[in-house]
Amino acid sequence: MEDVVLNANTAFYNAFEAGDLDLMAAVWLPDPDPVCIHPGNAAISGYAEMMRAWAMIFANTPYIQFFLTDVQVRADEDVAYVTCTENVLSSGEGAPEEGFAGGKALATNVFRKTSSGWRLWIHHASPVLSSSGGRQEEAP
Repeated sequence: MEDVVLNANTAFYNAFEAGDLDLMAAVWLPDPDPVCIHPGNAAISGYAEMMRAWAMIFANTPYIQFFLTDVQVRADEDVAYVTCTENVLSSGEGAPEEGFAGGKALATNVFRKTSSGWRLWIHHASPVLSSSGGRQEEAP
């Protein structure tokens, strides 16, 4: 069961990297209201609102790639979660001209089992504090 949940988690990051709204829509659980929290931002609640937010992110992110580390999964019969460190490389807003920006966030992805497989219910990413206590670059 853990492998299937990890596959669902991978599908989320693949949709994010591809900037594909249809793939992202297929990953999420439409009901009960899903929640998405990106580093430094307010919670986005509800499927329609979240899909609008993803469309804006995709329109303003020419390139993004995730390297996941510290991946751990816990699965029960109907609910599962994955925790990981998102090591992010991106271009676009916040990146140097002609270059890329890097960032790191800790993420928790909560999935619910449905008749069509495991669907993402909650995504919460928080910025990683540097050793000096300041915030590092934020990942989306």
